[in-house]
Amino acid sequence: MAQDGELDNRGKVSLGLKAGLNYSNVYDAQAEDFRADSKTGYVFGAQLSIPLNQFVAIQPEALFAQKGFKGEGTLLGAGYELTRTTNYLDIPLQLAVKPSEFITILAGPQFSYLLRQKDVFSSTSISYTQEQEFKNDNIRKNIFGFTGGLDINLRHLVLGGRVGWDIVNNRGDGTSNTPRYKNAWFQATIGYMLY
Repeated sequence: MAQDGELDNRGKVSLGLKAGLNYSNVYDAQAEDFRADSKTGYVFGAQLSIPLNQFVAIQPEALFAQKGFKGEGTLLGAGYELTRTTNYLDIPLQLAVKPSEFITILAGPQFSYLLRQKDVFSSTSISYTQEQEFKNDNIRKNIFGFTGGLDINLRHLVLGGRVGWDIVNNRGDGTSNTPRYKNAWFQATIGYMLY
């Protein structure tokens, strides 16, 4: 039994590194003429587990997360195709419930800051006016969302899965003509915990 207790790290403060993939898409917040397909990006960062007791902890993380979509729609009367890649600094602040040393259930708010956005128009029919509409768009830099998921803990190795979605629109002032959307994503990571 003592040997099993040595493997149970639920009551210890721990720091870890993680990396993996985001499978992201967007959902239309204004029911506009806009269709989007998913896009895969990468994610990496660090996590900290601060136990409140053996079964409950607070787990903040700091992640570089790549999200985006491939979409098509109509803007200013003409069709377009767009691939958007967004790089975010994601800060999830999760409540971690640890029913066993092998399983951690996580849920909580996430704050995201847009670091960079890249748009690639793949349609030759896109006009200069349409492209400028996207480039001059007032994109919200700070986004609030929600995330939840599950970690499988194998000593120092952690296999994680998360789902997340934005709660607020991506628009800064609501005056844009380009699609008003919210991010949604699935995240799979592998991490290493330091005890």
